[in-house]
Amino acid sequence: MTETDLPTRFRCSGCGTTIDDPSLLPFRCPIARDGDDIDHVLGREIDLGRGAPPSGRPPASNPFLRFRDLFHARHLGRARGLTDGELDDRILRLDEAVAVIEGRGFRQTPFTRSKTLSDALGFTAEGGLWIKDETGNVAGSHKARHLFGIALYLDLRRRLGLSPAHPSPRLAIASCGNAALAAAVVASAARLPLDVYVPTDADDALISRLRDLDAHILSCRRDSGTPGDPCVHRFREAIAAGAIPFTCQGSENGLAIEGGHTLGWEIATALAESSRPLDRLVVQVGGGALASALIASLREARDLGLLPALPRIHAVQTAGSHPLERAHRRVAERMRARGEAIDDALGYAAGHRSEFMWPWETPPRSIAEGILDDETYDWLAVVRGMLETGGGPVVVDEPGLRRANELAEGTTPSAPSITGTAGLAGLLTLRETGEMDPGETVAVLYTGARRGRGG
Repeated sequence: MTETDLPTRFRCSGCGTTIDDPSLLPFRCPIARDGDDIDHVLGREIDLGRGAPPSGRPPASNPFLRFRDLFHARHLGRARGLTDGELDDRILRLDEAVAVIEGRGFRQTPFTRSKTLSDALGFTAEGGLWIKDETGNVAGSHKARHLFGIALYLDLRRRLGLSPAHPSPRLAIASCGNAALAAAVVASAARLPLDVYVPTDADDALISRLRDLDAHILSCRRDSGTPGDPCVHRFREAIAAGAIPFTCQGSENGLAIEGGHTLGWEIATALAESSRPLDRLVVQVGGGALASALIASLREARDLGLLPALPRIHAVQTAGSHPLERAHRRVAERMRARGEAIDDALGYAAGHRSEFMWPWETPPRSIAEGILDDETYDWLAVVRGMLETGGGPVVVDEPGLRRANELAEGTTPSAPSITGTAGLAGLLTLRETGEMDPGETVAVLYTGARRGRGG
């Protein structure tokens, strides 16, 4: 295998540009320009015939080992002459460094049918509610999966002599909660300096923990005259000045989605082992990286025959901020008015982003603080997933968010946050519409553990 013939490559969903040269950084589309109104988001593509996990290999408990053959960094390392043993060792060493800091490394997280909630919600024995529980993940949420994948890539570049991977050695992230904490843990393990852009009202306990992990905190005040998240604005200024985007936003770093694929592959393999189909996946959405990663990985699992079909995808946002629901509605309206197919409508939307996705007009407010992004940065992939599967967006109100969190109490060892159970809130809303059959198999994710506030 040569470097120009890897099973993996990155393609921009907005303009179609591909990155086939492994020496190029797969962060942002190389032809993206501010103000061009194209939805430039890089996504990892893979030739599953050459890059899929061997079926006969015993599964590893570490997901980055178990699904190692799906990662771009893996194939780049092989093409540069590294052995599988050397590549495995780099994963294990970085994981051990995470465990020293956090008390635990990366392990497959539970995905099981909840008999208690299935019975309470009226599901039959043939169906039921399955919960993917991320409360016991590194840093208490799914966010570290996205960031560990980026860290492995940066570590490999150093090993291959491709460093510096960027003109500046500093990492940067914009976040007020779980993503910032996950970034600080992984960056500390990788011994890389991190700048965290946070809002002025960020949780004091979180800020204290970030400082304990040697993260550099930069507080960002919202300007009423400038739409959008001030932290994201400052973060993008740092990236333009040379910082490395160490973020869960796929629009800023295409590798962020790749790390999240491990969650979808865990779901797919568990369903395949139990010979169960999955009828619906209900997932909370802020910036959209989690939903985008789940859709992409479940699609790959279907293409390999692990799943008979994709589940209906439902993306959950709050009544206090639902830019994804608005974008989906506008795409669907265009399809009806013009009789357009999904590809045609989304092709237009990709080249006219401002007609479909723009910052929420008022400062977002909700008890589910972790999904209050002003924009859904990975919106196009999520809208496509909903349209292609016959799913759709769900908007939940504050009482619904509280009710779901109360219902989840006692169903997992670590109490999930209100953001963490927002997917369950979306399921309850769908159930109230009468749309859901009691014989269906439905999955939600508890995306994070409770710590102080709703994030």
